[in-house]
Order: sequence, then structure tokens, then C-alpha cells
Amino acid sequence: MGSILLTSFVVFVVLGLPIAVVLGLSSAIALALTSNIPLAVVAQRMFTATDSFPLMAIPFFMIAGALMERGGISRRLINFANKIVGSLPGGLALVGVLTCMFFAAISGSGPATVAAIGTILIPAMVKEGYDVGFAAAVMAIAGSIGIIIPPSIPMVTYGVIGGVSIGSLFLGGFGPGIVVGLSLMVVAYYISKKRGYGNKNEKFSWSGLWKTFIDAFWALLMPVIILGGIYGGIFTPTEASAVAVVYGLIAGFFVYKELKINQLPKVLVNSGVSTAVVMLIISTAQVFGWIMTSQRIPDAVAKTFISFSSNPAVFLLLINILLLFVGCIMETNAAIIILTPIFLPLVVKLGINPIFFGVIMVVNLAIGMITPPLGVNLFVACGIQKISLERITKAVIPFLVVNIVALLLVTYIPDIVMFLPKILMGR
Repeated sequence: MGSILLTSFVVFVVLGLPIAVVLGLSSAIALALTSNIPLAVVAQRMFTATDSFPLMAIPFFMIAGALMERGGISRRLINFANKIVGSLPGGLALVGVLTCMFFAAISGSGPATVAAIGTILIPAMVKEGYDVGFAAAVMAIAGSIGIIIPPSIPMVTYGVIGGVSIGSLFLGGFGPGIVVGLSLMVVAYYISKKRGYGNKNEKFSWSGLWKTFIDAFWALLMPVIILGGIYGGIFTPTEASAVAVVYGLIAGFFVYKELKINQLPKVLVNSGVSTAVVMLIISTAQVFGWIMTSQRIPDAVAKTFISFSSNPAVFLLLINILLLFVGCIMETNAAIIILTPIFLPLVVKLGINPIFFGVIMVVNLAIGMITPPLGVNLFVACGIQKISLERITKAVIPFLVVNIVALLLVTYIPDIVMFLPKILMGR
């Protein structure tokens, strides 16, 4: 059964089928050809996989992010970031990365972050004389921070599958998110200065910074309320996602007054479609993972890794290499659901903190969002400015290199991840 499962998986991936279809179809074929288990079990397993209270956070965070985007949040965050770094060489590129870091604390989704910020900034950068490939590449890779800085939908998925505290995972994401963001800003600054990119007319002023801060205050306050409520024990991450929706409605309708009643149906439909895609992937990935476990494939993989080395440092290096490859061909949530049951027992056996490992997985798979052929962030950025995948892929290479360097820093300096969980939650 295992060989049929994996063979059909590879074949369907090569054929270019959607990952949810690949996982579900290969699972059904393996069961139909090699066992007497009725195919109705597939549907039952899919339902069980999504029948989870913590997973309710996914649709709520989707809706909250969409409400904030429609309610004028993106523009205000961009204006605030522009007053901080807009006067530097490559100002708009730096603004893009910094704004994505701010918006990541609202959306929890990489593609949503690219769409919300890139729709405004990519055309603005092109108008200012930036190369279109460079502009799109900056926003594509900066958008990947959306799943590292909390709230993070993949971290919710890992927490549910691995039985790990979602609040602790959220805390662990801050350090890596900041390290990745600053690393990307350094590269954007260097390239921009070399090529002469930048808004020559933008001047830094404390009064302008204060004005844009006040204007963006309610946007910046949202992650403080949501994350503060989680870590203060006021509500769970799932309840926090519902609070985020209510806050988004209040800010959009009554504070900024840019959200209109007639926009709500589109917000809800788009969020529903995005949620359905994620949930379908989660459900089919659970069936796929169940079959692999029944065939003891995780044990074989674990033994293979142990045969190379039982040293935690070497193990993490091998995991990084594997996840960088997996991120190129598999959607983030699917990869987490399939690989977490395989590696988490081995991680615990080697004395590696499960929270640390979960954050490392997310940082790794975030890189997959800007590496072809899957590279979902690349496709979103290409769609905004109507450019070819080849052009943006070439421009993204310097950022990809520094992102891998940042990943290694996070991997081998554990306190970047664990500093906040240790202080605030005693993990």
C-alpha cells in the first residue's frame, strides 16, 4: 500500500493537480487497490480532521485580515512605515518589508499579506523607477513573513496536529519574523543603493511620524489586543480570532469609516473560499498521513534520519534541507500535517523542544512560498503587475539566499525562538 500511495502521489504532483486533489486521490487509490477498507472511511477521516475547535481560528483570522484590508488598514500601515524608512535608499522597498511585518500581526496568511500590501506598493515602486521584477520579488518574499509573525495559520495547524501550545508557538514566531524581516531589508537597501532606487523627495520628520502613527494607531492596536489577550489568559487563540473579527468590524465601520455594508458579502465569500481551500488540504492530508502511519512509513523515515546521525544539530540541518525541498512542491498546511507525526516523536527523543521545532518548520515552509513550482506568493505578486514567473524568479534569488541564512541563524541560535516563550510562558 505504501508504495502505491507514494507512487501515485509523485505522479499526480508531476501532472500538476492541486495538492488537495493529489493527497485525496492518492489515498483513495491506495485504499481501493490494496485493502478491504471501504472508501467511506476516507470521507469519515476527512470530517474528523476538520472537526476541531482550534481550527475554527482559521476562518476567523481569514475574515479579520480581509476586514482590515478593506477598512483602510493597509494604506495607514504603509503611510506609517513610509515615515520610518521611506527616506532611505530603496525607501519603498523597505516600506514594503516593514509593512508586511506589521500586517503579518493581523492576517496570518502569506498570500493575503502579499495581496493587501503589494497591490498598493508594487505599482508605486514601478512608478518611482524600480525594476518591476525587483518590486514584485520584494513583496512576494516579504509576504512570507505573514505566516511567521503571529497570528499564523500554519502554527495553528501544527499546534493542533502536534498537541503543542498555540500561544507558545505564536510567541516563538516573533524573533524569527523580525530576523527574517531585517535580513530582507538589508538586501533591499543594498540592491536599491547600488541601482539608485529610492524616493529622493521623502524626508524624515518626527512630526510626520507622529501624525501617521496616530492615524495607524487603531491598526497597530489590534495585534496588541489579540496577542495580549491570549498571553494574559483572557481568551484562547480560537476565541482571539473571533475577537479580531469584531475588532475589524468596529475599526472599519466606526473608526476609519472606510468599510461599507455592501463590501461584507465579498469579504465573507472570499474568506469562505480561502478557508475551504485550507480545510480541504488539511482533511485530505490527514487521510494521507493516516495511511502512511498505518504502513509504518514514519518509522522508516525516522530510522533513515537516525542512521545519518543522532546529533540534534545534524538532524536539524537534514530537516532544513528536506523542508526546503518539500516547500517547493507542497502547500504549507499539507506539509505540516503529513510531516509533524513523522518527525515530532523523533524530535522529542533527541531533546529538541517541540515549540522550537514547530517554528523552524514554519520558517522553512515560508521559504517555499517563494520557490517554484508551487511558490504561491510569486504567483500573487506576478498577478498584481502582470509579469512573467521567470522575471520575478530571477529577481528573488538574492532575497532567497539571505532568507536561508536567516533560517540557519534561527536554527542554531535557539533563543531567537525560545526567548519569549521561556520568559512569558515558562516553556
